[in-house]
Amino acid sequence: HDLKNSNPEARVHVKLVAEVGVGTVAAGVSKAHADVVLISGHDGGTGASPLTSLKHAGAPWELGLAETQQTLLLNDLRDRIVVQVDGQLKTGRDVVIAALLGAEEYGFATAPLVVSGCVMMRVCHLDTCPVGVATQNPELRKRFSGKPEFVVNFFEFIAEEIREYLAELGFRSLDEAIGHVEMLDMSAAEDHWKASGLDLAPILHQPELPAGTALRRVVQQDHGLQHALDNTLIQLAEGALNEGTPVTLELPIRNVNRTVGTMLGYQVTKRYGGQGLPDNTIDISFTGSAGNSLGAFVPRGVTLRLTGDANDYLGKGLSGGRITVRPHEEAPLDGHIISGNVALYGATSGEVFIRGVVGERFCVRNSGATAVVEGVGDHGCEYMTGGRAVVLGPTGRNFAAGMSGGIAYLLDLKSERVNREMVAIETLTEEDGEFLKETVEKHFAETGSPVAKELLADWDAALGRFGKIMPTDYKRVLAAAEAARIEGRDIDEAVMAAAVQG
Repeated sequence: HDLKNSNPEARVHVKLVAEVGVGTVAAGVSKAHADVVLISGHDGGTGASPLTSLKHAGAPWELGLAETQQTLLLNDLRDRIVVQVDGQLKTGRDVVIAALLGAEEYGFATAPLVVSGCVMMRVCHLDTCPVGVATQNPELRKRFSGKPEFVVNFFEFIAEEIREYLAELGFRSLDEAIGHVEMLDMSAAEDHWKASGLDLAPILHQPELPAGTALRRVVQQDHGLQHALDNTLIQLAEGALNEGTPVTLELPIRNVNRTVGTMLGYQVTKRYGGQGLPDNTIDISFTGSAGNSLGAFVPRGVTLRLTGDANDYLGKGLSGGRITVRPHEEAPLDGHIISGNVALYGATSGEVFIRGVVGERFCVRNSGATAVVEGVGDHGCEYMTGGRAVVLGPTGRNFAAGMSGGIAYLLDLKSERVNREMVAIETLTEEDGEFLKETVEKHFAETGSPVAKELLADWDAALGRFGKIMPTDYKRVLAAAEAARIEGRDIDEAVMAAAVQG
């Protein structure tokens, strides 16, 4: 739902590994309103795939596809979702078999890669590809001899073979063949002496269905976007979207309003690209309880101010926007939980100011946003790679697990709650002190936080209570970049050298 809101014109895909029970998962994917489900067979995988996955993961795509088609048909879910298949499809015959088993889209990866010049050295992850396909090394890239025409030619032959098979089977188009598993003849395979005792009937089973049941996707998924609060926001912010005119709005919000601000953000990005609009061009104040994913993927120029409380995934994937959350003046909630779990998951830029405590997994995979909060649950800043987090309150256990970038500042830091495998606890520099004062002042201005007010009343004493969590590798790379800048050397080369050294 979040992804569909972020771009209503795009299809949302879910990839599943072909294995026993994949049909049940595919049914869930269809119920969750994905546009496409991909059944991926065990034979697939280029050289970038781990060897254990190539050898041991999954089942043949034919088995996974047959189970998926049958399960979707039996649960009246097939007509609303596209079924895609991949995993070493090489010929037109493979495509026709996949169509008869129920797929309507077919993925080719390794075959066109080989057509382009790949020799399957399986060193894609080492930057040593001898034919210049999977490498950033300019000397190796010179060896690439592929041309687009090679791939076009390959697929023209695939299409020609498909047409020959369809003519032989009596179908006028590939769409007509989809799901007609009765056209598959297994006798040659079953009669072979090596297949003695093998029963392939389950693959060929066609469930008993009412007349006229569609064997492929014939209707669009109903994502319910027409009911979204964002439709109102887009109408009210028309001046800002079309001409960049500042707009200020005030609206109530309820927890049935999910992913609020995301379709609005999509309209901003569609018109103005990644740079968005100037800060606070669209300034919206909400009162009430927000549903999941308030402000997901919101770009620069959109500010969402919530008076009340929020659910999980606040600011998920935040992309430059600003979000503030504060309790209602009549609610005695200061210091209480005001937002759910997984706030700022995967945020890339922007600011969030939260007057209150949030749940677990705060700032997981944050790569560039600045966040201020007054307490977090377990696993805060897990896998964080950039940005800065300021925690003006207690933290749960396992803080900074897998944190490889960014900086976290914790008030009254308890070292036993920090996962120190990849980070170090450091004292503040003068620059850190300046950043913290500026950020806490901004937090007070945005939310009226009593915690921030108390800290700012005696800032010198407050500053001594902060601890700094710094990823060790990140610190070394920053130092290398700064040294390269001072010496006039190439910064990217210095960063790469420091990373390799680590």
